Amino acid sequence: MSRRRSESVLSPLELRLEALKEATELGNERLGSQESAASWAVLERAAARRTLSSEHTVVGFFGATGSGKSSLFNAVVGEDIARVAATRPTTSRPLAGIWGAQGSDPLLDWLEVNDRRFLDSPLRLAKKGVFGSEKEANGLILLDLPDFDSKILANREIATKLAGQVDVLIWVLDPQKYADAAVHHDFIKPLSAHGAVTLVVLNQIDKLREEQRAPVMTSLRSILERDGLRNPRLIGVSAVTGEGIEGLRQEIAKVVTARSAASNRLAADVATIAYRLGEGHSVEELKTPSDNAKRELIQNLATASGVDTVVDAVRTSYRLDAHKKTGWPLTRWLSKIRPDPLRRLNLKSTDVNPKLNRTSLPAAGLAQRAQADSAVRAFADGAGAGAPEPWKASIRREARRRGQELPDRLDQAIANTDVKATKGSWWWPLVSVIQWISLATALAGALWLGALAAVQYLQFSLPPAPKVEGIPVPTLMLILGILLGLVLGVLSGIAARIGGSGRARKARKSLLSAVASVVEETVVGPVDAEINRHNQFIGALRRARG
Repeated sequence: MSRRRSESVLSPLELRLEALKEATELGNERLGSQESAASWAVLERAAARRTLSSEHTVVGFFGATGSGKSSLFNAVVGEDIARVAATRPTTSRPLAGIWGAQGSDPLLDWLEVNDRRFLDSPLRLAKKGVFGSEKEANGLILLDLPDFDSKILANREIATKLAGQVDVLIWVLDPQKYADAAVHHDFIKPLSAHGAVTLVVLNQIDKLREEQRAPVMTSLRSILERDGLRNPRLIGVSAVTGEGIEGLRQEIAKVVTARSAASNRLAADVATIAYRLGEGHSVEELKTPSDNAKRELIQNLATASGVDTVVDAVRTSYRLDAHKKTGWPLTRWLSKIRPDPLRRLNLKSTDVNPKLNRTSLPAAGLAQRAQADSAVRAFADGAGAGAPEPWKASIRREARRRGQELPDRLDQAIANTDVKATKGSWWWPLVSVIQWISLATALAGALWLGALAAVQYLQFSLPPAPKVEGIPVPTLMLILGILLGLVLGVLSGIAARIGGSGRARKARKSLLSAVASVVEETVVGPVDAEINRHNQFIGALRRARG
């Protein structure tokens, strides 16, 4: 089944859970251990809750000491099943009031609620309009929980644990401590994203005078909004007088009959941890490094690995070879005295194993290593600009992960690059032939003149040498041969410099291409992969946030 088709049959919650799982896996070793553990805990909790009864809605009453939580529980249930006393804490273990027993046991076992009371008269959602029908809120599990500010640590742990498991949260506050910072900062604010499954009840309003109620409710609403609850559902009740109890019952019945509280709770859990994984702010996708950044990295690494030295050697080697082939034959031997820099760098051998071939370039010194490391670090920092610090670190780590092998890989790439070290130019043989002809002409003229001088010395009589424009031919041959050789030598030297520069440019291009291949594999590729991973992570977070 294709991903698109499989996604089409998944519920929105399932899609968001899959997205959170994907983000958590992609963020492995890039997220803090606490964030990663919290995300996996949400996924495990969601998996467990979704295998349990979907016909039951778990509603928890959470409150501080003295808030009248147990009295309110009894008032909503309509029976005195929760213990109420003046001593504190009254509730030391969770108590469940259950409407609709069938299928509730596995859910309550998961919640670790053992004190269970099965009730017969479910809450009813009042009918709306003339033709409306009354609905029974069957499948309701109402929990009376220990005080979350209890001095007994075990009681606080139970309340905290179940705050992360119930489907609907009802915060029970009282007029004396409704603004308690500990209550809001430690419990309500961290769960502010759960507004869809949160009710806030101000109990004991009978203790307030009529003119005090509106200001207190307004103050509490303002505090809840500062906590992060949007349009908080706030109800004033009195468990003693019964004021507001029926309205609270209706709110609970409305949530239960909608049959969406469990999914809404899990969706809020997913959104909360997704924002936490994104450090609580919108994170933009990263762009892969620009071509300019890559070229700069390649150029810096090429310089650090000795490409400039090789290019200079190619230029010099070409000139030496050109002089050996086209220089004046009587002075060519001088070029053999000068060492060939390409041969010294082990770049002029033709019978080599590419896998074992290495140059004889000097080992990189501290300056070269620092230059290479700085270039890689600058490239990674530029690529990770704008990412959260953990992802910046991971991009930098990927860029430098193969740093130990990089110098050897670059050296091997240079060694196996064809810089045309043994290839000559088309004009070399032609000039060489002309040089030998000019030398032969000059030697022939010299021998002729020598013969004439010897014959004259021996007092033999020979006809005079032919002349051209009054110049004896042997003299002309000697002069022209020498001049032609010298002129060709100068011209071939100029041509060799031009050709050497051209050969050096081509060699630089080939060497940079070889360096680029290594850099792409060892630095750019891993960085691009990490950026793509980051972008997939961001995309998964966005889907998880909904």
